[in-house]
Amino acid sequence: MIFDTYYILIALSVLVILSYFFNIIADRLKIPSVILLIVSGILFKIGADFIQFDFPVSRTVLEILGVMGLILIVLEGSLDLKITPDKRQIIKKSMLAATLMLFTTTVAIALILGYTLDMSFKQSLPYAVAMGVISSAIAIPSVNKLEPNKKDFIIYESSFSDIIGIMLFNYVISEELLSIVTVGTFFGNLVLISLISVICTILILLLFKYLKGHIKVFLILSILILVYSLSKQLHLPSLFFILVFGLVLNNAEPYLQGWLKKYLQPEKLLEVNMELKTMTAELAFLIRTFFFLLFGFSIDISLIVLEPVMLTGSLVILMILIIRYLFLRFISKTNVYPEVFIAPRGLITIILFYSIPSHLTTDKFNEGVLSFVILGSGLIMMFGLIFSKKNVNSENELESEHVL
Repeated sequence: MIFDTYYILIALSVLVILSYFFNIIADRLKIPSVILLIVSGILFKIGADFIQFDFPVSRTVLEILGVMGLILIVLEGSLDLKITPDKRQIIKKSMLAATLMLFTTTVAIALILGYTLDMSFKQSLPYAVAMGVISSAIAIPSVNKLEPNKKDFIIYESSFSDIIGIMLFNYVISEELLSIVTVGTFFGNLVLISLISVICTILILLLFKYLKGHIKVFLILSILILVYSLSKQLHLPSLFFILVFGLVLNNAEPYLQGWLKKYLQPEKLLEVNMELKTMTAELAFLIRTFFFLLFGFSIDISLIVLEPVMLTGSLVILMILIIRYLFLRFISKTNVYPEVFIAPRGLITIILFYSIPSHLTTDKFNEGVLSFVILGSGLIMMFGLIFSKKNVNSENELESEHVL
């Protein structure tokens, strides 16, 4: 028993160290670390099969790690965002981009699934939403080296995509899609979660005044997870609360005047903000490491290489890129490169896939399609970031030569 315990501890430590080196490689080469983690998980699976080592990956464990990772990564991203007058345009563009592209992409993917896998439109919608949502868990950590405006756009867009995607998913799994009650519930939930977000955020900020000692970050995270989970039980887009809390905490100080300054002490908020940023980044790194390693380990390569899977997955990825390019180029009229390539599917896709009710699941959908789209979109983002880096370096060299 002692022998087994220490071997497990050694394995866990080695995996965390490996993930740390992946982050170093990702920073230097602009290769998303999560892609390296997924590929490592696949290689570990191949090695385990070769030595006939059986390690079943629990769907429940993956879902718990996924939800925790999603909360921490969105919180980490929102704690880095400053809302200033010059950022309003980016926020509007990112919200419009997330909303319109999600709805358009979802319909397009549903039609593709209906054509290639002979699924009804209603049956294909939950799968289409899952594959239509941009994964903030992959996008946010991958854009650290982009210029500020591009980075902010991706953080806002991917976060809004996750939030609106969860709302849309809850809508499409309802019994009647076009009933007045269902549509009313959809918009009612948005109003309700907005009120909950504001009230809970204010209460948590008031709580900071009474927090003593050094053990406060895990209390705050526990409250956030509790509110998130309770909201989720009510089928509300609870990720919106996490985004609001992070934005308010990181942008509250300039607005604390008069009696607000007395009750919400700026120095206390700043202290908690710094501690929460550090702890959130560390925990997000840890959970992201084990989630994507386990996900890679759970992928069945034999399913991905099937011809129907490759055809369906390729059409889905192609449609995602076409819709994204057209929107960024002609509607949003914002930067196209490398934003057009930063549309990864990942953690939120897996969570939504696992949340599809049993009466809406079908054997016609091969799980390999999901894995193909996640891996394919991640690799396209990787090459897009590398290509954009080369272009920037070439432009800088030309400018230097011109100056000389």
